[in-house]
Amino acid sequence: MCGIVGYVGHRPALDVVLDGLRRLEYRGYDSAGVAVLTGADGLAVERRAGRLANLEARLDEVGREAFAGTTGMGHTRWATHGPPVDRNSHPHRDGRGRVAVVHNGIIENFAALRRELEGAGVEFSSDTDTETVAHLVARAYDGVDGGDTEGDLPASLRAVCRRLDGAFTLVVTHVDEPDRIVAARRSSPLVVGIGSGEMFLASDVAAFIEHTREAVELGQDQVVTITRDGYEVTDLHGEPSRVRAFTVDWDLSAAEKGGHEYFMLKEIEEQPEALANTLRGHFVDGRIVLDEQRLTDQDLRDVDKVFVVACGTAYHSAMVAKYAIEHWCRLPVEVELASEFRYRDPVLDRDTLVVAVSQSGETADTLEAVRHARGQKARVLAVCNTNGAQIPRESDAVLYTHAGPEIGVASTKTFLAQIAANYLVGLALAQARGTKYPDEVAREFNELAAMPSAVRQVLGTVETARRVAASLADAKAVLFLGRHVGYPVALEGALKLKELAYMHAEGFAAGELKHGPIALIEEELPVVVVMPSPKGRAVLHAKLVSNISEIQARGARTIVIAEEGDETVRPFADSLIEVPAVPTLLQPLVSTVPLQVLAAEIARARGYDVDKPRNLAKSVTVE
Repeated sequence: MCGIVGYVGHRPALDVVLDGLRRLEYRGYDSAGVAVLTGADGLAVERRAGRLANLEARLDEVGREAFAGTTGMGHTRWATHGPPVDRNSHPHRDGRGRVAVVHNGIIENFAALRRELEGAGVEFSSDTDTETVAHLVARAYDGVDGGDTEGDLPASLRAVCRRLDGAFTLVVTHVDEPDRIVAARRSSPLVVGIGSGEMFLASDVAAFIEHTREAVELGQDQVVTITRDGYEVTDLHGEPSRVRAFTVDWDLSAAEKGGHEYFMLKEIEEQPEALANTLRGHFVDGRIVLDEQRLTDQDLRDVDKVFVVACGTAYHSAMVAKYAIEHWCRLPVEVELASEFRYRDPVLDRDTLVVAVSQSGETADTLEAVRHARGQKARVLAVCNTNGAQIPRESDAVLYTHAGPEIGVASTKTFLAQIAANYLVGLALAQARGTKYPDEVAREFNELAAMPSAVRQVLGTVETARRVAASLADAKAVLFLGRHVGYPVALEGALKLKELAYMHAEGFAAGELKHGPIALIEEELPVVVVMPSPKGRAVLHAKLVSNISEIQARGARTIVIAEEGDETVRPFADSLIEVPAVPTLLQPLVSTVPLQVLAAEIARARGYDVDKPRNLAKSVTVE
């Protein structure tokens, strides 16, 4: 949830670090800071609360020449311990100012460690858990607490990490070792970028993609030391560890706005390509294939129950998955909020398949759900957008969405990619279990493969949604209704409005309207209705038309998303947004897009930053 950049090489470190932080600011923007090793006994540190621009303005004030050096690191923070003020901004230092640390995650036992340090006479200057690490590393390096770590920065960090509970990425420098940076990770993202005569560390490859596309993923409880000549990875006891190298399959332009005012608007328009990339390569020789398939067809045939676990937007994609898997595979499916999954003691065994959906692959709640499932001997299949992330590494099989980097905090293209990937999981199960013949699997896949074109068609007609948005900017609340696969779409539409426009918004299953929510209907209240196809779900369509009629009769304003040519809804729609006719199960892929545009445009009309909504971070890597 925070952005981390580290660099050792031949370039001015401050420039490299600041460029990387700009690309990672979406991960955290309560504060920002940098540390540069400037030669013998030199460690220049500056940090400021607020956006990265505040830090850059301060650097201009003090003079950037004071930060001359080729080894440095930086951080953008999303506050967990202590308010977002200057003293709590990273990097943090020890009492003598010789060690600097940046940190992503939460150190759960920091209070006990802090009491121990204070008892030893250490004075703290912040409210954070991170400062604890700076003091512990300094003491280990100085040999204060005994042991064999004196004068050895990697050994000092390993010793400290063995004492820490929680999830963390830690990056550490010391003035006595100006040509190296040491870092460690546990359940929090960190990748190494491999350049020519230079090395990079970052919480996301976007930070160094301008300089190199060659990277290494770090495993759980690994410590890496980088110098300009290379890297060395060990476990927490100093034993050499194996890592997996990979090549980033997108370039710098993919992380830039491309002429759009906001990344989110660019990413909405990238959805046809994201869908196509998600589907590409997954139907080979007449069969559905996954990316890293460590489950056999027999494993899939043995499945007698499916759980889909996720958080936030990914949870809504999981709800859509339930409809598809139950329909195609005749298997019972439960959809669970990952944050609740392990705490309610779900019934799992070797014949249970848990599908874990996470854009980042580092979502803390989902990762813990995966670990709980594995502990109960269930099989786990990950749906993820980030190559080599922790959740895929700890799963039995993986399906990568290949949606490319998503900079906007509110998920758009990754949501549609997750839905498509979940459909592929359903088809893989149906194929293995024989609940669909090969020609039926091929037909379903071909219909899915036509969806990028359908989404492109929707994008060509979103002007109606923009006009509606302009008229809703002053609304106090908006309700969303849907049925069948339209219900999770309604929930996602409400979530987007909450995230971006800070408006009260609620999504309901339309059939529940008379069971309480109709009491909310009043004059001029905007109600967005996601209509099912009159052909595919005629009964539900008729019932939802009745719902709209009731809403309109009570003076509410109806905004209806309906299939092209559905004239039966026109008399009941104050505003009608038409989408292409597609198979029923695939409707979320087209009906979601106008809701994304609606939320983004309402937020813009209200003067809010669409890419960086308040209090939110892109990846929630702590529980």
